[in-house]
Amino acid sequence: MTSLGDPANMTTLGDPTNTTTLGDRLKQTRRASFVGRDEELRRFGRALDGGPDAPRVLFLHGPGGVGKSALLQRFADAAELRNRPVVQVDGRTAPTDARGFDHAVRPASRDPRAVLLIDTFEDRGHLETWLFDECLPYLPDGTVTVVAGRRAPDPARLADPAWAGLLDVLPVTALEPAEGRLFLLRRGVPEPLHHDILSFTGGHPLALALAAAATRHTGPQSGMDQPAAVDWAPGQDVIAALLRHLVGEPPSRAHWAALEVCAHAHITSEPLLRALLGEQGRELFAWLREQPYIETTTAGVHPHDVVREALEADLRWRDPDGFADLHTRLRQYMLERVGTAAPARFLQAVGELQFLYRTDGFMADTHRWHPYGLVEDLPYRPDHEPVVLELARDREGAESARAAAYWLARQPEAFRVQRVPPAEDVAGWSAWLKLAAFDGESQDPVAAVAWEHVRRHGPLRAGEHIAMARFHIGRGTYQRPSPVMDLVLWRMLGEIVRDERLAWTFIVMRDDGFWDRHLLHCDMRPVETTVETGGHRYRLFAHDWRPQPADSWLAEKTDEMLGTAPADPAPAAAQGGDALILTRAEFTAAARSALRTLRWPDELALNPLRNSRLVRTHAMPLADVLHNAIHRLPLERGGEKSHRAAMAAFVEGASTQEAAARRLGLPFSTYRRHLAAAVERIIDIMWRHEIDGTPLRRPGAHSAE
Repeated sequence: MTSLGDPANMTTLGDPTNTTTLGDRLKQTRRASFVGRDEELRRFGRALDGGPDAPRVLFLHGPGGVGKSALLQRFADAAELRNRPVVQVDGRTAPTDARGFDHAVRPASRDPRAVLLIDTFEDRGHLETWLFDECLPYLPDGTVTVVAGRRAPDPARLADPAWAGLLDVLPVTALEPAEGRLFLLRRGVPEPLHHDILSFTGGHPLALALAAAATRHTGPQSGMDQPAAVDWAPGQDVIAALLRHLVGEPPSRAHWAALEVCAHAHITSEPLLRALLGEQGRELFAWLREQPYIETTTAGVHPHDVVREALEADLRWRDPDGFADLHTRLRQYMLERVGTAAPARFLQAVGELQFLYRTDGFMADTHRWHPYGLVEDLPYRPDHEPVVLELARDREGAESARAAAYWLARQPEAFRVQRVPPAEDVAGWSAWLKLAAFDGESQDPVAAVAWEHVRRHGPLRAGEHIAMARFHIGRGTYQRPSPVMDLVLWRMLGEIVRDERLAWTFIVMRDDGFWDRHLLHCDMRPVETTVETGGHRYRLFAHDWRPQPADSWLAEKTDEMLGTAPADPAPAAAQGGDALILTRAEFTAAARSALRTLRWPDELALNPLRNSRLVRTHAMPLADVLHNAIHRLPLERGGEKSHRAAMAAFVEGASTQEAAARRLGLPFSTYRRHLAAAVERIIDIMWRHEIDGTPLRRPGAHSAE
């Protein structure tokens, strides 16, 4: 067989001696675009090598579109290179009865060196017992057989000692990230698009191929002198094609509903389906477990990433109200589970609640959504003290270790340690302190800053306390996203949700800017004073939960995420002509509208913010408040780009966003990113002053803050 690229195998179209067929060209293209699957090819090669311990049958299984057929073709190429005859049978077209199917595979029995490849076996799955008991045993011992289907073989087959060593079962999964990038490069997809495409597809080959084709149809024409787009989102044609290939047509609307629940929830259990879909949930859960694109875990089931993303995108586009209703019902169910979960299930319940907000704000940048159970979260024991203090000294210095020892002596129950099995070493630890007034003020400088903030902005009332996430120290990653940090963040949210007498929360982070935007998005505001210890500066992020309980706050976050906050809020003003009381969602919607109409005074005069505390209490025109907020952007870390985008959009009067982008010399998608960040920061600045009751002045102006 001539190798790919050999000049002897190359011909020119139009040459009267040309013997190359269109099929040859298609085969060459498929070979050139094939990536990955090194382990599968190695195991097939071992089967071809033979020997007493080599398998005789390989069984590939995986969801539709994951690349089983392409892998079988690669196997065929490898067999032909060894001059072994190949017999290929397609389950979609093969006879449905045993006698007819036996006739289709019979050529493989004529040569002991034959390779039998059976594709799409799920369409002939009813023949599995016959295939293993009556067909394959009569093939010559040197024959290598590969069966590919969506479902794994019957577990009884794996338990049969007669097949031990002869049957090799290989799950075919998505491509690794590096393989996915190579796949896209070979199909001409610009590198700036790779991150978004890989995030959506999860490395699923069919999804990658459809996305690559979509970029060719919608991307810039070759030869045009313009920057390539840097944003990508799947179109409805891609989503529809994926659902058609991966999911097919479920039996009923109830089955569709079960899929939609499974796509939005982190892990789906039978009790969850019963709670949302009634008693039919038991039957629907059993059906989900049988689907080849559904994974089973110890806690329940979940779809493959690309199926989840396609189902989510389809529902949000097809039925936005239905998606919002599903999210709301799931949120309520998860909140109840967090409130009632036993200690061993507490963090899992919180993680499932937080997963509902995975597309909100900066969640994807700070959470990794590792499988639950990868890290163990354990209560602190006295024998943990040496390693806890050693980690504190190593990562934060001696003063921090002294503070940790102080709190360990007083609230050992507030400490948790994390480890990654099977290792026994502590991988990290954290503390969630509950403090009555004024615990630790004279012994811990961080606690002193927290109590000073409480005095200034909202003293405790009878029976109330504050909570302080005082330490979160990972051995390797410290405070960066990791499986350990995921659990620390989940515990913070869970403790907030369950604590009915909580007044303030303080989260202590190293002041390097990494968590600033995420915490601001979660309405955790940086306090004025920082603390320096061990050569590092730390900042406290605070939230007063008394004006708005946690469940109401989560509902507001739902509105923001789904875009259902009222576009023109007009709640009733407080009695006696006081300032208008706005929720965060109402304030956000009004602020966005105000920015859009900043250069049109008549429209701006109708905005609800004109009666907000931010405007009325300080007798400051709304236009001045907006200008002052824009001019404060450069004071934020990395805020210069946001400031230039906001000035171009709202102050300098560019006719369109495209014109503003050209004025700044930026690609349009880059400009939109800067502008979106600017709007979010402006709203954060305004909201902070609305809550604190301090005037929002221009930098450098006299302030009473």
